[in-house]
Amino acid sequence: MSYLMPPRVPRTVELPPRQALHAGSTQVLVIGGGPAGIGAALGAANAGAEVVLVERYGFLGGNATAALVMPLMSFHNEVKQAVAGDTTRLLPPDHGEGEPVVGGVLWVLLDQLARAGAAIRPSLETGYTVPFDPELFKLVVYDLLESHEVRTLLHAFASDVLSLPDRARAVFETKSGPLVMDADVIVDCTGDGDIAAAAGASYEIGRPEDGWTQPMSLMFRMVRFDQEDFAAYTRAHPDQWRGVHGLWDLVRAATDAGELDLPREDVLFFATPNAGEVAVNSTRVTEVLGTSVWDLTRAEFTAHRQMAQIARFLHDRVPGFADSYIVQSGVQVGVRETRRILGEYQLTGDDVLKARRFEDAVARGAYPVDIHNPSGRGTTLKRLPRGESYDIPLRCLLPRGVERVLVAGRCISGDHVAHSSYRVMPISMATGQAAGVCAALAATQGRQPRDVPVSAVQRELRAQGASLL
Repeated sequence: MSYLMPPRVPRTVELPPRQALHAGSTQVLVIGGGPAGIGAALGAANAGAEVVLVERYGFLGGNATAALVMPLMSFHNEVKQAVAGDTTRLLPPDHGEGEPVVGGVLWVLLDQLARAGAAIRPSLETGYTVPFDPELFKLVVYDLLESHEVRTLLHAFASDVLSLPDRARAVFETKSGPLVMDADVIVDCTGDGDIAAAAGASYEIGRPEDGWTQPMSLMFRMVRFDQEDFAAYTRAHPDQWRGVHGLWDLVRAATDAGELDLPREDVLFFATPNAGEVAVNSTRVTEVLGTSVWDLTRAEFTAHRQMAQIARFLHDRVPGFADSYIVQSGVQVGVRETRRILGEYQLTGDDVLKARRFEDAVARGAYPVDIHNPSGRGTTLKRLPRGESYDIPLRCLLPRGVERVLVAGRCISGDHVAHSSYRVMPISMATGQAAGVCAALAATQGRQPRDVPVSAVQRELRAQGASLL
């Protein structure tokens, strides 16, 4: 093995005390600049709070830009059943007409992206997904946060949080050495629930029977793709392509020939706003944990080797890819599931699939239960009832027994099944906006987040255009 393995016998050592630069204080500190963090920062700023956003990478966007998770998945319910249409457009054909169940700052972002030519607005033609350009996405988010007077710090990894008598103190590792930032309230948008866990919050990981999480995937973009040639193949072989995934016979032939060794049975890719380009979501690394540095390292090696196999397979065996090549892969492997922080309520798969309503709802979702097999091939997909959506209660954003910290995004309180729906980026942005609003009201009113009246959070969210029933 060329990657480092964990020590056979764990041994700890003491580190010397150190000093850190005090970088300042703020009312609301958002940690993580992905969709949840963007939502939290804008929600808190719109609610009148002073906001600082800290991100570990040198750019914003989180999984949208670091992991190239493209496109933004549907955030619409399905009022009418899908009808057979053009399955060669490389966008999901199986989502019928519906209405958006996420509003607020998501639409502010989408409008900015569309005006910049960085995204295609969701519609029946796009399967209500949002194809976007990840590089332009970064620039749009910079401008959006600047226009809302959100102060941003990049290249800072959050490593700890300390409880002060009347504030919380986050610790960051940077090229300038360690630094700390004080805040009235912290919103944990790390995806992994790093800050909530460091503050002592309890959490669950993976499915209940064995603890395994959904697999990781390294996404990548290929260019010089000839869509007409590919469309001619799919029209001649209609049983081999379902809108965005398929090629079963070609995959089987390549596997039998020893050219492919993947724990999945088909290939999945999507159109982007750019002609001649596709976003490929076909690598799968199972039985790895995104909070383990050892597993993450192994996953990167495995996923990059899978990516090379897939690119060769497409180039050599699939019409339309004869001149194609990889132009970009994710900065890191995409992680679907790690910690789920235990909050004052845990959303369940039953809540999702029965479209349950809650009096303290602060966000909504309609995305299906979508579980990539943690152990190998296959994906479980279960849709909500026609025209329905489910609520996400504010209690899911409030870690049990922890003060001055809220969670947003895929680490909110839910079980393994519910998580597979609310983990997608539009819903993460909605829970981020809700957490940001609650944090802002707590900070400006001198309250703990759990003491802020739900009605006040809902009233402010509606004023910001959020979609609540």
